Amino acid sequence: MRIDIVTLFPEFFDTLKTHSIVGRALANKKIELVTHNMRDWSHDAYKTVDDHPYGGGVGMVLKVDVVAPAIADVRKENPEAPVLLTTPQGVPYSQHVARTLSSKSGLIIVCGHYEGYDERIRDYVDLEISVGDFVLTGGEIPAMAIVDSVARLLPGVLGHDESSQDESFSEGLLEYPQYTRPPEYDNKKVPEILLGGNHKEIQQWRTQESKLRTKSRRPDL
Repeated sequence: MRIDIVTLFPEFFDTLKTHSIVGRALANKKIELVTHNMRDWSHDAYKTVDDHPYGGGVGMVLKVDVVAPAIADVRKENPEAPVLLTTPQGVPYSQHVARTLSSKSGLIIVCGHYEGYDERIRDYVDLEISVGDFVLTGGEIPAMAIVDSVARLLPGVLGHDESSQDESFSEGLLEYPQYTRPPEYDNKKVPEILLGGNHKEIQQWRTQESKLRTKSRRPDL
């Protein structure tokens, strides 16, 4: 999978490219991550990408005559990829959306900044995504979250592919409690059922615990 990111700050993604699951996926050629500096599509010597909003108001707005050509040019390199716009107004990001995106041959992610986008930019994208009901300075952090969550779902990226299928939200439930050694610490013991080796009973326990935890912590699910 090729993932293109259009951003004002390509350097934000340097650490992502070299560490953790994404770094390993890149090293194993499971994904290709290409960053593009939005300023390369500006029209003046100052590399201007934003301007004051019509009608007045605070902040600056990203220009459609910069972002739209950037999308068009990147699409030539990644023609089958849907274009994603990171914005608080987008659809809520979820594991279901991540799985849908992981089935694509590529992705193009446009990172917003400043006060927002010229409304006409929305006509050039396929999906607007929000990572939560809060406002960030820019779209780079949401883009990193999307890259990480999608990459780990690709075959061969995790050490065990079943790991990505057995996590919180994968089946609409929060993940069951996990334990490791020692079996007892500060008078807190690992549940006996996990020590007995009966895999059927363990699976039943995990399913029940997932349901109880979801009902308690995320009843909206």
